[in-house]
Amino acid sequence: MGLLYDRRAVSSPSAVIFDNDGLLLDTERVWTRAEEVLFDRRGLEFTLAHKQELVGTSAQTAGAILERHLGEPGRAVDLVEELDAIVFSELQLGVEPMLGALELVGDLRERGVPIAIASNSPARFIAMALDLVGLGDSFGAAVSGHDVPQPKPAPDVYLVACDLLRVAPNRDVIVLEDSPTGVAAGLAAGLTVIGVPSLEGVDLAEADHVHPALTDAALRGLLGL
Repeated sequence: MGLLYDRRAVSSPSAVIFDNDGLLLDTERVWTRAEEVLFDRRGLEFTLAHKQELVGTSAQTAGAILERHLGEPGRAVDLVEELDAIVFSELQLGVEPMLGALELVGDLRERGVPIAIASNSPARFIAMALDLVGLGDSFGAAVSGHDVPQPKPAPDVYLVACDLLRVAPNRDVIVLEDSPTGVAAGLAAGLTVIGVPSLEGVDLAEADHVHPALTDAALRGLLGL
């Protein structure tokens, strides 16, 4: 794990960009329920190892993983479409914010810090999930990996988010991520990345810093709160 840059810079970040699934909102539970249904339809068990491989991945990568584990070569696009349909149905059952997420967003807004969402999920899913927890109008930008040339782990979603927030993509921008894919994307964009793991066994050691939860006092301190 690398050292975080000078705390004097962190005390007033130029922007904070959140991942969505498993970081801001507990939507990974929604995805997990959908993945379980997808596997169960084929008489297969969805395991923690499957989840660890899928977490944070793009639609293209997830499709290839699903093809392999479900034994359906050449059906990546169809499998992702089937999974997305199940996900939207599961989302209707509701979603909860991650512990401390609402307070963190509110505190950053109160301080006037520009904030955005950058996620590999479809834009419609992001918007619906945010609306369900009352955060639909809270962010200056929301960028989907489906709407940029390359999804995470490429830096595109973070670079577009910075552009929409009108801030320079540099170490003064802090990214909050819960997956190795997202950590790689934030670092590739030249931003400072704080890892907050949401799934057992997922390694975020490449992040500049790692904290156990959004409520962690040290994490809030790094954001100037």
